[in-house]
Amino acid sequence: MKLKFTRFLIRFLMRLLARVEIRGLENVPQEGNFIIASNHLGLVDAFLPFLFLDNTKLFLLVGEKWEKLAILRWLGKHLNFIFIDRFNPDVKALRQVITRMKQGEVLVITPEGTRSKVGHLIEGKQGVSYLAAKLGYPILPAGVTGSFDPLFFGQLKRLRRPRVSLNVGPVFHLAPLPSEGQGRDEALKADTGEIMCRIASLLPEEFRGFYKDHPRLKEFL
Repeated sequence: MKLKFTRFLIRFLMRLLARVEIRGLENVPQEGNFIIASNHLGLVDAFLPFLFLDNTKLFLLVGEKWEKLAILRWLGKHLNFIFIDRFNPDVKALRQVITRMKQGEVLVITPEGTRSKVGHLIEGKQGVSYLAAKLGYPILPAGVTGSFDPLFFGQLKRLRRPRVSLNVGPVFHLAPLPSEGQGRDEALKADTGEIMCRIASLLPEEFRGFYKDHPRLKEFL
């Protein structure tokens, strides 16, 4: 009930403050659990999955630095945040993720690992690819535009409603990871490129950034 009310409040506030356009809803699985992988431009990105996903069993990975802020700790309890160390192996957080996924929950990840400071895609982190491949669940890619912090909050300060666009693509799977010494590093690199290029394919050209000339993206386009 708590998450249902929180989701209702998020939807109300987002539609009050911004003009949100969502495309590709037909790609969202109607049953089973999965992983949502999206680019990360601004603070409001964390709220966007609640706009198009009715599943109340939704949880997000959030960088450990935000846990230091009381307001973020409070918000995390209401939005099912798992605070994770982005730079070191975080066994405790990984165990929480595995447990929640086995219970049928939906995980939201941002493979870049942090908000883009340049307004377009930056290089994805292999740690997220490892997590996604290790879990083995289908991945739902999503591309976000209009949420870049300077743009979004700049328009709000001028009493304008920012236009935010969310484009959802078809689900895909990653192959199981090979064991150590059997090409795991190469597989992780390829998986990271696969995830990021699928996200890039859902974005306008000017937002593809680091992956704009990637061979895999050219295959999608």
